[in-house]
This record gives sequence, structure tokens and C-alpha cells, in this order.
Amino acid sequence: MTWRMPAETARHERTWMAFPREGITLGDEASEREAGYAAWTAVAHAVAEFEPVTMVVDPGEAARARRMLGAHIDILEAPVDEFWMRDSGPTFVVDDERPGVLGAVDWIFNGWGAPAWAQWRLSAEHGRLVGAAAGAELVSSVLVNEGGGIQVDGEGTVLATETVQLDPRRNPYADRARVEAEFARTLGAEKVVWLPRGLTRDYDEFGTNGHVDIVAALPSPGVLLLHDQRDPAHPDNAVTRALRAHLETQTDAAGRSFEIVDLPAPATLRDGSGDDGGFVDWSYVNHLVVNDGVVACGFGEPEADGRAREVLERVYPGRRVVTVDAREIFARGGGIHCITQQQPAVAP
Repeated sequence: MTWRMPAETARHERTWMAFPREGITLGDEASEREAGYAAWTAVAHAVAEFEPVTMVVDPGEAARARRMLGAHIDILEAPVDEFWMRDSGPTFVVDDERPGVLGAVDWIFNGWGAPAWAQWRLSAEHGRLVGAAAGAELVSSVLVNEGGGIQVDGEGTVLATETVQLDPRRNPYADRARVEAEFARTLGAEKVVWLPRGLTRDYDEFGTNGHVDIVAALPSPGVLLLHDQRDPAHPDNAVTRALRAHLETQTDAAGRSFEIVDLPAPATLRDGSGDDGGFVDWSYVNHLVVNDGVVACGFGEPEADGRAREVLERVYPGRRVVTVDAREIFARGGGIHCITQQQPAVAP
């Protein structure tokens, strides 16, 4: 069998999410917790305008979830600790030699390198749980990886980051060749394009150590969306310029140089928290493509949010772009792409 991860632009059967539960990620204060519940709910409702949504909900949060989500969001009750479905859940793949067959890659999830603060052992079961609920064949992997650590074009190109898959806290014995071989087996990768690092904030105590889905995306084969921090007062100004220079030398699985489309960052530089002095990693790259649409991150900046919608409408022609305020999600370590996982549709 030959597994392949389709591009996010392929038709979806549904989107999977996990509902927040009380713990360090959600927040200590009641107001913080309510803001987190509301942010995840807003994303679910936005996605449900385009395609079905199933939410994995811890039994202790079931009553709240049903009240907030409403009847049009499906609920699957199961234990939850971390609620970033992109990372703890499966990566769905298809087998082009067997039409109608769906696969679910079950990466090992250890809470982004098993930091002392993370509670991840319950959600580490979500790959198998969600895969089974979707009726997918299990594609078991011994690689510690998260869905936010990869981006694909559906035609053999995979973006990854050296500080994620090669992180000794994740895969102490891995090298590029081993990771690339596993991506070939599980994702159909023919070419892995390695980024040397991610955004600055992503390396603080609560970061992922460089997830690519906040930095770059592949809206279509040969086209690469890149986070563009234009303010020299932000350390990511130097980071994104270096990443652009690096990616200009790279080619995809078909041997094409990338057409790089810059996606400017919002104007806000700091949020007043974080070990790195509070420089934000707010990024419009962290969007979700859905059936006939795109769910984009918003940051309360009408001009920047509107400019991002225009770029996304251009690189995803024919899709309606809607913006959901993502500040409360980013305050907890990620964005809209990080809390969602698409299940591709397969022919019957």
C-alpha cells in the first residue's frame, strides 16, 4: 500500500477538534477559562458553516460542551488533557491504489518533547481513538511528531523543521534520513524541505520548538505562503528574512522553485507575557482550509486582518475567507490550524 497525505485543499469529510478542559493550558482564573472555552467554540462554529465538525470532549466537560456547541456539532466523549487536535490526533492519509480507503497515522505524542508542565498522556490516545471513530486503517508510527510540525502539498512535498522532528526530546536517535524515510512511508513524501527553525516565541517554555504551521503553508503545488514580520523591532524580522532566503534556494518534489507569497504579520509586537519578553508569534499562516472556504486567524486589527484575508483569497481562489479572533488561542500556545484536524473525503 502507498499512503499519501492529501493537500488541505482536497475535499473534507469533516474536521476534528478537542474541547478544552481545566488545567494549566486553559488558565487558572475563571475568566481565563471562559475565554478559552469561547475561543474553541467560535472556531468550531465557523468551521461548521462549511463542513461537519466532531469534537472530542472529556466527560467532565460534556455538559458545558453541549451547552456551548449546540446540536450541530457532533460530540465524542473520551478522556482529554491537552486539546490541540492537530498535534495529539491522527494525520489522515489515503491510499491511491485502494479507492475509498482512509488511513490514520498515529504518531507518538509526548506533549511537544515531554516538558515538565505538559499533561499529555490522555490525549496521546487520540490518534487511535479518532482514527477508529473515522473508520480509518491504523498507520502506526514510532516517530514522535505532531501534525503542526508538517505541511504538505499533496503531491509529495513535505515541509518540516529541524528543531522539531530532530529534537532530542522527541526523537533522540533520529537523523534526517530516518525522518524522511518515515515520512515517505506514512505521508507519501518524495521531498522533505527542511526549515532550520521556527518563530521566536515558539522556543519559550510553552512552545513547540518550531512548528512549521505557524511559519509556512503550501496553498497549492509550487506556491509557499510565508509569515512576514516586517517590523525590525521584532526578532522574527530577522528570522523570517533568513527563512525566505533559505526557501528561495529550495525546490519541491517536482523540482520547482517555490513562488513565495509573503503573508504580513499583524502590527502588535508584544502581549506582555512569555519568557522571551512577550514578543508575539501571531501569524495568519496558521489558518484552516475547509470545503469552499478558509477559516483565518484574526487579531483585532482590522487593517492587518483584512490584508490577510485578501492574500488568502488570492492564493485560495473561489473560497470564502472568514476571520475568527484567535488571540485567546495564541495566548495558550497556538492558532486555529493547531486546534483542528481535517479528515479528507474518500471515494466510496
